Amino acid sequence: MNFVRYQNIVNQLHNHVFTKIPNLICSDFPNVFDVNWFISILSKDVTIIKRIPDKVMRSMEKPPYTMRVPRKSEPEYYLDQVMPILLRRRVVQLTKFDYRLANNLDEELQKLRCRVNYHALRFTKRIQDLGQKLVSRMRKMSNRFIAVHLRFEPDMLAFSGCYYGGGDKERYELGEIRKRWATLPDLSPEGERQRGKCPLTPHEVGLMLRALGFRNDTYLYVASGEIYGGEQTLQPLRELFPNFYTKEMLAGEELQPFFPFSSRLAAIDYIVCDESNVFVANNNGNMAKILAGRRRYMGHKRTIRPNAKKLSSLFMARNQMDWGTFARKVKSCQRGFMGEPEEMRPGRGEFYEYPSSCICQKPFKYADLKNSNDKYRTSKAGTIVPETNDKGMKSLQRLNESSVREGLVPLAEEIIENGNFLPG
Repeated sequence: MNFVRYQNIVNQLHNHVFTKIPNLICSDFPNVFDVNWFISILSKDVTIIKRIPDKVMRSMEKPPYTMRVPRKSEPEYYLDQVMPILLRRRVVQLTKFDYRLANNLDEELQKLRCRVNYHALRFTKRIQDLGQKLVSRMRKMSNRFIAVHLRFEPDMLAFSGCYYGGGDKERYELGEIRKRWATLPDLSPEGERQRGKCPLTPHEVGLMLRALGFRNDTYLYVASGEIYGGEQTLQPLRELFPNFYTKEMLAGEELQPFFPFSSRLAAIDYIVCDESNVFVANNNGNMAKILAGRRRYMGHKRTIRPNAKKLSSLFMARNQMDWGTFARKVKSCQRGFMGEPEEMRPGRGEFYEYPSSCICQKPFKYADLKNSNDKYRTSKAGTIVPETNDKGMKSLQRLNESSVREGLVPLAEEIIENGNFLPG
């Protein structure tokens, strides 16, 4: 199909972060992403300009029309509601960008989404260089490492309506933050936790990873902003995994120019998480979903998503069972949440997390695994293998073979079998 060509003003795109942290400046699009690259990659799909021409601005009788598109709108909404205003007013400013399109679109539009997310969006050189430096520093200490996106900042906890045992002090502090969102309903903290809507605590994340088989000499990169409760909250995770690193620890003074800008700091974390051997997403936020989707698209690197709904009751009862029983139950809870290839199927979840339309498929005979040079392969179990580079292909074959052999192989055990991820 032919894409509708339109003009997009990149210097009016702002990266509005979820948090409203005092003294932090929200970075605008050109300070986070390489604008020239963005325009070039998408030039055959859409016409993008950096600023509204002066002639157009002078001819406008009124300021640019501002409108907010409803969440998950169908393409017809843009044609029926936005396009007439654009033709009449010449410029329209859309005030929200996350989840403004429906999940299921025409296949060609889905592929355009992938070109934007995985090819056109590239961080600025300064951000990319520092992010890769941190990756190199992690690799110098260990060839393989896990990245954990904790998402345990005060605003996240307040927004979720969850309670973590901090008494009246916690209730007051998070309650005050929650007042920022006037439309949020009153929630039952216990009910939200039972529904799996509460992020795991750093301690619970550590217990989950240890139960899955990761030893305490595993190297951990923790991506996070300000952790609620500070060092006291992080200490149990540090004790479970002493090889614990953050961007602040790895970068030192090199991070200083980025400190006033929350979006640029998040971009650095994004790079390290993307390059990790295993990514653990502790919530269902935008960063976690887009990273999970990118890792699937770029070679199916493993992403673990805690099954918080099942794990919450297990963590509450963990003192009533021995470690072996607890570990077996954690592995059982995590079936289907370990980043296995068969989790990738059309129609599942958000498209940003499961970009199935963008992964090419071609069945083949399992016996051809050792001899075929095809980029499109299917395992004996019938799992579709995405078209990727050779490194990603081999990784996915290994995951498929593990699935065929044992159903769900606990993550750490699978990696121990196929490489020296965990030091001896």
